[in-house]
Amino acid sequence: MPTTSHKPSTFLIFPWGLLSIVLVLGLNLTLNNEWFSKNWSWIALVLIIPAAILENFKVGYSTMRIMFMKVVYSLISFLLVGMAFGSALTGYHIEKFQKIEGVKVINLPWYVLLALMVLLLIQVAQLFSMLKAVKREFMQMDPDQ
Repeated sequence: MPTTSHKPSTFLIFPWGLLSIVLVLGLNLTLNNEWFSKNWSWIALVLIIPAAILENFKVGYSTMRIMFMKVVYSLISFLLVGMAFGSALTGYHIEKFQKIEGVKVINLPWYVLLALMVLLLIQVAQLFSMLKAVKREFMQMDPDQ
């Protein structure tokens, strides 16, 4: 009797939140600061809201592969944002306190920091919803319930 393997769709495995974080950081680093500072609200709207909506579609799916990939992508997101915050703080320290000239630093304006924090909060909400789904799945297998 042949068994069929159910592979989750690419939509469920794709890291929408991580993609938004990479795009926010990439656009901030590559675009002209004057243009980015004028259009930051539209960029945040186009990158944050779809990521939140697309990540919310994944809430009900609790297969182990999807949950594992959610955790991996969330950890990568936290690592990437932590490195960006660390680089920005180092650049601020070099400019403000050490007063060293000619050092290239990463400049993250307040709106980029806000966008990154919102995206990380979306990731945290996804992790908690995943834990709730795991608990529900284990409660269904419990013979005492």
